[in-house]
Amino acid sequence: QVQLVESGGGLVQAGGSLRLSCAVAGIPFSLSTMGWYRQAPGNQRVLVAYISSGGATHYTDSVKGRFAISRDNVKKTVYLQMNSLKPEDTAVYYCNGRPTLGDRSWGQGTQVTVSS
Repeated sequence: QVQLVESGGGLVQAGGSLRLSCAVAGIPFSLSTMGWYRQAPGNQRVLVAYISSGGATHYTDSVKGRFAISRDNVKKTVYLQMNSLKPEDTAVYYCNGRPTLGDRSWGQGTQVTVSS
């Protein structure tokens, strides 16, 4: 059974930083491409960044140069370092595979709120 547990969100002022973590269980983590997604109120959930099993990374344009995704295959954890945060980064952040691991795989997410 897939388990995805996100943590690290919070309230931060614009320009601040947060580091999100996602503990993963139930999949061959080291072989899996993992991603961070976010969903702002009234919007669809969108992919923000992903990292391949080999460590290659990809970012959506709006976060390039500000966010960094990384992984620890021993801890089975994926991270998202978020710097220079903007109010438009406010959302619930989720991790999942890319492609996603199924509708039932989503965790509770972690809320990120950036005040102006």
